[in-house]
Amino acid sequence: MKNLFLFPVALLAFCLSGFAQEALFNAQQLISPEVHEDKTVTFRLFAPDADVVEVTGDFLPTVKVETPRGPMDGPGKAKLTKDENGVWSLTTDTLGPELYTYSFLVDGFKTTDPNNPFLIRDVGTATNIFIIGGGHADLFLTHDIPHGAVTRRWYDSPGLNMDRRITIYTPPGYEKSTETYPVLYLLHGAGGDEEAWINLGRTAQILDNLIAQGKAKPMIVVMPNGNVIQDGAPGEGSKNFYKPTFMIPNTMDGTYEGAFEDIINFVESNYRVKADKAHRAIAGLSMGGYHTLHISRYYPNTFDYMGLFSAAIMPREDATGKVYSNFDETLQAQMDNGYELYWIAIGKTDFLYEANTEYRAKLDAMNMPYEYVESEGGHTWRNWRVYLSQFAPLLFQ
Repeated sequence: MKNLFLFPVALLAFCLSGFAQEALFNAQQLISPEVHEDKTVTFRLFAPDADVVEVTGDFLPTVKVETPRGPMDGPGKAKLTKDENGVWSLTTDTLGPELYTYSFLVDGFKTTDPNNPFLIRDVGTATNIFIIGGGHADLFLTHDIPHGAVTRRWYDSPGLNMDRRITIYTPPGYEKSTETYPVLYLLHGAGGDEEAWINLGRTAQILDNLIAQGKAKPMIVVMPNGNVIQDGAPGEGSKNFYKPTFMIPNTMDGTYEGAFEDIINFVESNYRVKADKAHRAIAGLSMGGYHTLHISRYYPNTFDYMGLFSAAIMPREDATGKVYSNFDETLQAQMDNGYELYWIAIGKTDFLYEANTEYRAKLDAMNMPYEYVESEGGHTWRNWRVYLSQFAPLLFQ
């Protein structure tokens, strides 16, 4: 009887283990990418029947790519070499500190690395990542230091008539503390959502490291979803699984900016925060920079710190909402009310460079103070992670 009882249990265990075995035996047992001590990197792929295997990524020299927004910097590509076992490989030159992204091209078909489970989603594309440590890239790594917490919450937005998902970082020690904290509202770009800054931007790692080093004040970072017709990121909201798209209706027509008080009210009702202008900051990349510009102007006595990262400052036919009226008057009111920091950063090859230059000329003409940072590179996360690491230490000092 005992053996009869054990047999179905063993059979069930065997069947369940099949899932693990499938993951094990269907995987390629290779190390890729392999980061060496000299900071070269080896990529490997088992593809014995392929004719050409290439790797493409931002660790390679950029090439010009034509896009609907004009020519932009795109990743280059390099060929791998096949050995007698059907394994293709390539070892790079020494790479500088950075978080890099890459994909494989197998006979022209673009795919992820089956040996690397670490990916990020940018809009609708999943890409592998690896990090070369040192310098500024050490901020992107997890170290043995106190860590903050990252939560996904749902808040009621009367202005958008729905409950919406939001990502919130609280600094190390928040749960056991009775202190109140300043708040940075951190906004994503077009095609992003409430997952973008925490995943692609490495926000938690950057803040943990800066706070541990004494370079940034402990702060709460609020990362909302700027797509007003979504209640949450694709796969996380009520529409469940669907392919994300770059430009979603109503994201830059004033609806989001006009309803932003719903987010502030939720945060200040549910977290221990210093609920005044001196302890509120707002910043964003690309579309989020556009939102930052207009939210801070529309609520001209709400934020003491503004950060425009590669801001999408451009005329739009759908920008007809109340938020965009009386632009000059509300910008003047924002300046007259006073603030601590208006920070603008952009890369030299960013397609929005000229638009930002024109906006700075406008600020110069009205004697509106700002700080300006010009970096190498274009409209990329490589810049935006650095901008966050430069901007955060300037806040609430």
